[in-house]
Amino acid sequence: MNHAVDYAVDPIVENVRGALLAAGLPDSVIVVPDSVATAAAAAAVLGCDVGAIANSLIFECGGEPLLILASGAAKVDTKKVAREHGLPKISRATPDFVIEHAGQGVGGVAPLGHPSPIRTFLDTDLLEFPLLWAGAGSHQAMLSISYRDLLETTGATETAVR
Repeated sequence: MNHAVDYAVDPIVENVRGALLAAGLPDSVIVVPDSVATAAAAAAVLGCDVGAIANSLIFECGGEPLLILASGAAKVDTKKVAREHGLPKISRATPDFVIEHAGQGVGGVAPLGHPSPIRTFLDTDLLEFPLLWAGAGSHQAMLSISYRDLLETTGATETAVR
């Protein structure tokens, strides 16, 4: 099924496309007519399990950004993640903090294509799915990627998030 639509070129989405290609991965970005700003909405539009959506969640940890790539079916236990990895308190980031560090807005954050590298954790629950979907820089763009490619391109640390 083809979900792609014609759209005005979005420089943030194009940056994500470029990051995929620079990582040696295919351009798997699609743009859809409806908002895919939540895991449930994305799963409905894409016709996949909500658990196969890799939410790119930016948190603030010790004044620095922290990216947790979590299954759309998971509620991240930030206290557990902090404790298991010896981190200070992990707090929800403000929208401005997300834009400053990810270069992308909340609801469309991609796992890559940020202005500078962000420490990243990858939810091991995502191993269950052969194909993952993640935001691609806007509320209407998604990219598909395997768990292994997501792990390698982000330099993430694998962890249980719940």
